[in-house]
Amino acid sequence: MNSKSAKQLPHEKRKGEAALSDFAEYVEQQQALRFPLSRAPATSSAAHHSATAKSAQADADHEHHDELDDILDSLDLSDPAPRVRLREFLLSPESSTDALEGLSEIIQKRLLEGHGETVFDVGVEDNGDSMKLTIDEWDTAYKRVIDAAKKLGADCQLLLTKNVGGELDGAPTKDKDCSGKVMVRQAPSTVEEVIETRIAVVGNVDAGKSSMLGVLVKGDLDDGRGKARVNLFRHKHEIETGRTSSVGMEIMGFDTKGEVVVSDTPGRKLSWEEIGKRSAKVITFSDLAGHERYLRTTVFGLLSSSPNYCLLMVAANNGLIGMSKEHLGIALALNVPVMVVITKIDICPPQILEQTVNQITRILKSPGARKIPIFIKNREECINTATQFVSQRICPIFQVSNVTGENLDLVRSFLNILPHHGRYDAEAPFEFHVNDTFSVPHVGTVVSGIVKSGVIHAGDDVQIGPDSLGRFTQTSIRSIERKRIGVPMASAGQSASFALRRIRRKDVRKGMVVLAKLDGAPPKVYREFVAEVLILSHATTIKTKYQAMLHVGPVSQTCAIIDVDRPFIRTGDRATVAFRFVQRPEYLAPGDRLLFREGRTKGLGIVKSVGYDPSQPLMAKQGDEGTAPLPQTATEESKGAGVMADA
Repeated sequence: MNSKSAKQLPHEKRKGEAALSDFAEYVEQQQALRFPLSRAPATSSAAHHSATAKSAQADADHEHHDELDDILDSLDLSDPAPRVRLREFLLSPESSTDALEGLSEIIQKRLLEGHGETVFDVGVEDNGDSMKLTIDEWDTAYKRVIDAAKKLGADCQLLLTKNVGGELDGAPTKDKDCSGKVMVRQAPSTVEEVIETRIAVVGNVDAGKSSMLGVLVKGDLDDGRGKARVNLFRHKHEIETGRTSSVGMEIMGFDTKGEVVVSDTPGRKLSWEEIGKRSAKVITFSDLAGHERYLRTTVFGLLSSSPNYCLLMVAANNGLIGMSKEHLGIALALNVPVMVVITKIDICPPQILEQTVNQITRILKSPGARKIPIFIKNREECINTATQFVSQRICPIFQVSNVTGENLDLVRSFLNILPHHGRYDAEAPFEFHVNDTFSVPHVGTVVSGIVKSGVIHAGDDVQIGPDSLGRFTQTSIRSIERKRIGVPMASAGQSASFALRRIRRKDVRKGMVVLAKLDGAPPKVYREFVAEVLILSHATTIKTKYQAMLHVGPVSQTCAIIDVDRPFIRTGDRATVAFRFVQRPEYLAPGDRLLFREGRTKGLGIVKSVGYDPSQPLMAKQGDEGTAPLPQTATEESKGAGVMADA
């Protein structure tokens, strides 16, 4: 097909963008059903966004009275007991132990919600009212927060002040009230309590992804010829070409005072064990390939690593070209919060940089993305944006140079404050998805991946599968490692590696799951399933018997379409589709996100139900009122999306 006929018309492009945005909202709703016990980070803004999102969902579904009760409980509208204001805790006499205990309890609660860290606004009440502190009162209040944090084994880092004076002071306000933001971070008692945030690093080839990570992790600047990225490569051909072809992993640690954990010796890179033992918070970067040839590897890395955030790298002299748009589209569809870093600003002419900035702004504001771009140029903007980043609508943008080091300190500060984001249920049955397999001398077979739900301990009996026949093998966990450090347990949301007993390396593969051993029937696996899909791009129409490479989490397998709820589907269409795995059955659950591709064809989806009954075709179900209702129409959903946008 020639390029003219393959090119989308403007109205088709707008239809596809609007469909992508609506579908992302639908995916978020289904994910909430898949992982119901989500906890928002402990910031006042996060609580506000969470309450607003919940109320929007309650408006959409009046049957959920329990949810409305939860919102009323969180607002304490029915609580008759008078609440002590924060100001009284902060400014009470030093001899008042009750006030210190009360303040410690408040901070402890926020630390629990924030997974061990929280940003505390000194000078602002919980409801957002100013405490109207003078400079002397501010000093007293700040010292009181430090004392309360010490009782909990936490350290304080002053991030930003208002009307206080000093190098951390932001733009003065008219009312002259003193206030400030303080990061309170607890020292982890054990390695498994270290806060972990996973970030997928994507972008076009030559955007500077590996160089940027090398500079951030080592602390040394690049020489402009690839010096910083050499340590990140895993293969000889990557070093020779300078192009990443595999999923590279790198970690960056922060201590309780917000300082980056780096070596005291210039040029020396710390081992993962050293970083893990000295850190209170660890950022795990997945360095993904930017070349089109390695798109399959990049898609696998994006879906299997369950990133909390996505870091899109754009070269200032090239703009958002090639695979950058593909990667951005996948991140938006998976509803992963996106931040943008524009690199190489030291070698880019001002007019070209301006064109790149305008292009990124235009794309982020488009109907498909619906993001609010925020260009971060100083520390105050950095702190305020990082604390608000739980909102899906915000997209922070940095302009950096790995050679001169310009604005790299803002990126480090942003990563330090980045709130924990994601849905994980530690109380649900144990479920672990295998991303990679190894054979380690004197240890045996090792599998690495993400704990999706539940908790596991070393020595526990588990089952791993499915194999080509859909069976699970009984085994037990010999040992557990996180960031190459041995730990006694791993819980939901953490990445870990398990050494398995009595299992050969050739019997495990990427895409398998490790589940808790149950006495009852073995876990059910399925060769067929039904999904709600959105076609992002396809030159012609898609019908039954169409085959494509399908990615569901770490699972990558060829799938065939066996049924559709309409005669055919094309670009921008949203449909209910039944798939069949070609090679072997897999372990799936409703709510799992999927992505399929074949050449330039791309589609997104979410699993609605597992299994398929040929006697009840999807076309017939569509008109049958007795069956479960199909998802909202695009019109209804766009209304819901508008509510969320307003929130």
